[in-house]
Amino acid sequence: MAATTVLPRPKAYDDTFWKPISLWLTTTDHKLIGIMYMVTGILSFLIGGIFALIVRLQLAAPNLKVVDAETYNQLISAHGVTMIFFFVTIFLTGIANYMVPIMIGARDMAFPRVNLLGFWLVPVSIILYYSGFFTGGALNAGWTGYAPLTEKAYQSHSLGVDFWALSIIVWAISGIMASTNFLTTIVALRAPGMKLTRLPLFVWAQISTSILLLVVGAPLAAAMILLEFDRQLGTQFFTTAGRPVLYQHLFWFFGHPEVYIMILPGFGMISEVIPVFARKPIFGYMSMVAALFGIVFLSMTVWAHHMFTVGMNTYVEGFFMLMTMLIAVPTGIKFFNWMATAWWGSIDFTVPMKFAFGFLATFLIGGITGVYLASVPVDTQLHQSYYVVAHLHYVLFGGSVFTIFAGLYYWFPKITGRLLNRNLGEWNFWTLFIGFNGTFLIMHTLGLEGMPRRIATYSNEAWAATNLIITVSSFLIAFSVLLFIINIVSSWRGGEVAGDDPWHANTLEWATTSPPPPYNFERVPPVRSFMPLRDLRESGELEAETAAQPAPAH
Repeated sequence: MAATTVLPRPKAYDDTFWKPISLWLTTTDHKLIGIMYMVTGILSFLIGGIFALIVRLQLAAPNLKVVDAETYNQLISAHGVTMIFFFVTIFLTGIANYMVPIMIGARDMAFPRVNLLGFWLVPVSIILYYSGFFTGGALNAGWTGYAPLTEKAYQSHSLGVDFWALSIIVWAISGIMASTNFLTTIVALRAPGMKLTRLPLFVWAQISTSILLLVVGAPLAAAMILLEFDRQLGTQFFTTAGRPVLYQHLFWFFGHPEVYIMILPGFGMISEVIPVFARKPIFGYMSMVAALFGIVFLSMTVWAHHMFTVGMNTYVEGFFMLMTMLIAVPTGIKFFNWMATAWWGSIDFTVPMKFAFGFLATFLIGGITGVYLASVPVDTQLHQSYYVVAHLHYVLFGGSVFTIFAGLYYWFPKITGRLLNRNLGEWNFWTLFIGFNGTFLIMHTLGLEGMPRRIATYSNEAWAATNLIITVSSFLIAFSVLLFIINIVSSWRGGEVAGDDPWHANTLEWATTSPPPPYNFERVPPVRSFMPLRDLRESGELEAETAAQPAPAH
């Protein structure tokens, strides 16, 4: 979509980002804190991606020894921990930090200093985890850290498990602080006219995400504390002499809702992108809100479907199988609403819209394979195989990474005042879409053929060709990410000036300058629905308000 013709951007806008280091370190401006969250998340994405490429090189052919088995286990654990805890969740917290106050017409978060402290706990958590690599070896028990692999008897030579547990405790505290801040801000600081029934769907998604993290973050921290008691004080909570399955219950009571903590903000971003570029209001606004909270409730009733092979009572297995299938219903409602929004719309296939449609395609496959795995006999057969790895990545990469790219291409003009390069964006999308499906679609067949996950090497020649295709495709993903980084760096200072509302969007963040001033709004526009800017544009009030404002000094 061509950008709106605008005057050259005032130099003061560029100066928004070029501030003294001391100001970045101590700022309480939610926008600068949001940028720091996002930068931290992107750096973690690059590091986690490097770990994945080394893993794929190791598995490109039978009997390779790119790294030894111990290093391989540490790398595959670090990939999971980095991507789940330090990339997706952290980046989404950052984009919500930046956008939510502006979308509801607030000047900042409710607790600015708590917001800053919550961010600075994140690098502390990251440093703690990676310290394990320098103390005899990092966590090598997978990102889940199952007992007995984390018992003192198995890990006596390494502090990696201890650093991992402490890191997750700090991460959980940061998430609880951020969630409390989001909920308080949304409840208490909405602009006049911004009723709950007029909140943007991205804000509703952040409400549901915050509630989930508040509920399940504490049990995760408790599991890590009890694990440390076992390792340091000799207790028997999770050891083979105690109840190792208890750890799995505590971990997965967090672990499955965490999937939705990583996906619900993405659902919110897609719910903003599709209506804007389809030029239609979202179909079924209230059903979309209800579906979000259906997912919140049901996500806390399905955790034990990760544990169908531990010997639970068959009636318990049947309950969790039913609830796992049932959670597809609210997700299906959202899918039908997104498709109904796009149906017969005047669709503009911008880069954000392409990533939104890419999300619909990939996440749908992840959802379908999830319904298969909800069946106890199927899951028992495929448990710990590469089928599960493929399913997990279709859900998390398709549900989180594609939505993150859609949101970044959509909101980058608001954050920086400049558009990302469209040609690079097109290459970014198609290489990512092809590379992703080339990597994980055929990985399902490896699982069906019996290849276990988390093995450092293999000798079965029947798996060799498939693994080679997967490895080549994974490097296509890496090339796509490189294109994205080049696009970000080159467009930040030299991209096309976007103007305040290049997309003719619907929500309040587009009513202020790009980037927004420290106080966000000089005057908050009237809010009469969940699409206040569309209302003002259709009534002609938006042009009148713009004309009445003084021109910025150059």
